[in-house]
Parts: sequence; C-alpha cells; structure tokens
Amino acid sequence: MQANKGRDTKPELALRRAVHALGLRYRVSTRPLPAVRRTADLVFTRARVAVFMDGCFWHGCPQHHTKSATNAGYWAEKVRRNRERDAETDRLFFEAGWLVLRFWEHDEPDKAALQIAEQVRARVNSK
Repeated sequence: MQANKGRDTKPELALRRAVHALGLRYRVSTRPLPAVRRTADLVFTRARVAVFMDGCFWHGCPQHHTKSATNAGYWAEKVRRNRERDAETDRLFFEAGWLVLRFWEHDEPDKAALQIAEQVRARVNSK
C-alpha cells in the first residue's frame, strides 16, 4: 500500500493542469477546515470550494469499481467506510459554507475543469 500515492496522481495532475490553464489559482492538498482532518485535492479558499478527485477502486465508482479477488470482505468494508467518510466530509464542509465538488479519476479533466471554473467564478462573483 505504500506505493499508492496520496497526492499528485496522474488524474489529479491532469485536472490541476486543466484548471490552471483556465486561469484559476488554487491550493493543493490542503485542509479547507483546519479542525476537520480531511484534505481536499484542490482548494479555492476565496470561493470556499473544495475539489476531490476520487479513485474508482478506493471510493467505489459505480462504473469501474472492481471487487477484490483476495480478502474481499476487508476491501468491501474499506470502500464502504471510505464512502461514508466522503458523505460526512461533504456534510461538514456544506455546514461550514463550503461547496464540495467530487470527480472520479476517469472523468475527463477538461470537462471537470470547466465545471470547477464555473462554480468558483460564480461563488467569487456572488460575494
């Protein structure tokens, strides 16, 4: 499991490049709420937008998640807990006034970047 990167994965880097190309600037792998031990992949502090890039295996993607052949019970429980934690994170951030955007690792980076830019700009302009 040490080989599994916590940040700077290929899908995350592609998304960051696409968002940066649209002229947006962000913080990387930061806790939007210091009291909550959750790190977002991209954080737009002024707009209060937190972006998460979820891996298909680790977060149970409905399209691409595959069940492990070995130790299936352990991995099924691990993914279930991850999904519960994701839902709790979304709720905590929402209650604190943040918008959470989640994308799957297989989502097209350019399309995801356009969605992010739209939301960030809308929230900055509404203030």
